[in-house]
Amino acid sequence: MDYEITPEEVKAKLDQQNLSPQEKFVLIDVREPWEFEAARMAGARLLPMGDVPSLAHQELDPEDHIVVICHHGIRSMNVTAWLRQQGFEKAQSMRGGIDAWSRVVDASVPTY
Repeated sequence: MDYEITPEEVKAKLDQQNLSPQEKFVLIDVREPWEFEAARMAGARLLPMGDVPSLAHQELDPEDHIVVICHHGIRSMNVTAWLRQQGFEKAQSMRGGIDAWSRVVDASVPTY
């Protein structure tokens, strides 16, 4: 599994999950709370980057497909690499972050 997934692929996975929720698909937003309030993806759970090391093993399942999102994809890639080192083999970073999601998939999500 690649370290990155495109916004279009995330959209397809979300649509597929709504039809048949066989594989658990989790969206983790690692931005700061103020960023999450400014713009968010439906279904995403806020887990700020600084909290990931202390909470990942308590709040995330290593068997789940985890897509990590941030503003432009830098923080999410760092968190994805860390999660992979911790045994979360299905963790992926959404390329381009929520900014790309807003521009390519869902224009109703504000850019900032």
